[in-house]
Amino acid sequence: MQRRKAIQTIAMTAALAGSVSGWSSVLKNNKKRMSLKGNINHSVCRWTYGNLSLEQLCANVKDLGFAAIDLVGPKDWDTLKKYGIYSSMCNGAEINLVDGWNEPNFHSTLIKNYTDHIEYVAKAGYKNLICFSGNRRGMDDESGLKNCVQGLKKILQHAEKNNVTLVMELLNSKVDHHDYMCDHSAWGVELCKRLGSENFKLLYDIYHMQIDEGNVIANIRAHHSYFAHYHTAGVPGRHELNELQELNYPAIMKAIVATGFKGYVAQEFIPTGKTDDERKQALKDAVLLCDV
Repeated sequence: MQRRKAIQTIAMTAALAGSVSGWSSVLKNNKKRMSLKGNINHSVCRWTYGNLSLEQLCANVKDLGFAAIDLVGPKDWDTLKKYGIYSSMCNGAEINLVDGWNEPNFHSTLIKNYTDHIEYVAKAGYKNLICFSGNRRGMDDESGLKNCVQGLKKILQHAEKNNVTLVMELLNSKVDHHDYMCDHSAWGVELCKRLGSENFKLLYDIYHMQIDEGNVIANIRAHHSYFAHYHTAGVPGRHELNELQELNYPAIMKAIVATGFKGYVAQEFIPTGKTDDERKQALKDAVLLCDV
């Protein structure tokens, strides 16, 4: 038993050393301007760089060598267009994260908001518009599914006509969004199946789903046809993608590429750097790590 334990310890130490070495090699070679491989369409979430103006973030994104920002609404699209930046996941139609499609009392407001925003998105030349299930508030899964179908079906034809995809985000309900209903890929996939439209998909947030269900690569392989978009962040803590967190992002990205995915992967980690240069470097590191 002692011998077996010693062998296991040596093996784990070697594996960890190899992992750290692999990650470090990416960061060590990250002093030059990025040259991206083109297999992943990269983006970054606006809110995680709230210390910068949108114009500053646009300039940083262009300087790093990609051209998309997530979670920007109609009032700021002119700024994106000024810098040649694509709005890879539009927002602004939702009420908030907790009052969503699973509650019929919100349907009239949501239907009006989304009907208008579908037209805004299409007119601007974009494609994805985010939506949320909302919190449970004691509601069971089946009732939530039925309510979401009832409400979403009233706008899906409008989305199809305008070539806009409604994308419901999967969020964890253990740490960040207590009581959120769409907190497992199985529930979200079932909703997609019931709606039966190519214009309704899921945003598979890798950070959130690692917390609530794990088995990330297997779930991506099994359900990728229902995923229109991906978000990243380190687990635990929602910070940088480095050797201090538990997800193997290069392996996850390879699995995504293998599915034939042509959408966007957006960095949504909260940078810990104290200066703008440190935060920009963290974004560069993450993009390079995911650029498989």
